[in-house]
Amino acid sequence: MSIRFGLLALLDQGPRYGSQLRAEFESRTGTTWPLNIGQVYTTLGRLERDGLIRPEGGGDAKQQLYAITEEGRRSLVEWFDSPVDRTQPSRDELAIKLAMAVGTPGVNLGEVIQRQRRHTLAAMRDYTRLKADAMNAGSSDADPTSDDVAWLLVLEQLIFYAEAEVRWLDHCEARLVRLAARRAERGERGERAGGPPAAEEPAAESPTRTVARKGASS
Repeated sequence: MSIRFGLLALLDQGPRYGSQLRAEFESRTGTTWPLNIGQVYTTLGRLERDGLIRPEGGGDAKQQLYAITEEGRRSLVEWFDSPVDRTQPSRDELAIKLAMAVGTPGVNLGEVIQRQRRHTLAAMRDYTRLKADAMNAGSSDADPTSDDVAWLLVLEQLIFYAEAEVRWLDHCEARLVRLAARRAERGERGERAGGPPAAEEPAAESPTRTVARKGASS
């Protein structure tokens, strides 16, 4: 959906070829989300089918100039005026991975979290470096271009997202530590009461003990 309206937004500035749209889309987003040229033409075909754009002039499919229609402009305005729907979140691979790791025998959930944290921190450092480079490049007296500002906005979103992910991973690890501590405390109470020894935890729960030992030694 974002590609569809991204192309419409570019066409609202004037007619363009498919190759131009691809280059300008990637320039605005700093190639964060590279577009396959086939994807561009497929999207243009659907936009034309829906009456949101029209071919301008002659030429074959790959040399065709496209222009936005009035219906396309109304659809674009509606997109800009509407908030992005967060009530139906897209599937997040990391959240699914951690959810599946809980209860899966042989998976050390603590190590999964730590590996992801290292990767996300490295990505955040890269984004921060790119932001510094962009800021330095735009520190001249000349006003920054629209593409410069757009790229900075995208970079900052990636930085904030990475920061939030690291905080969430810290929260997940802390929850595992607390869970392991509660289970250990229940086991000690049972032994003091003269009851049978606490049953061995299933293998799937061993990651919590691993994380607890690491948390205690830090």
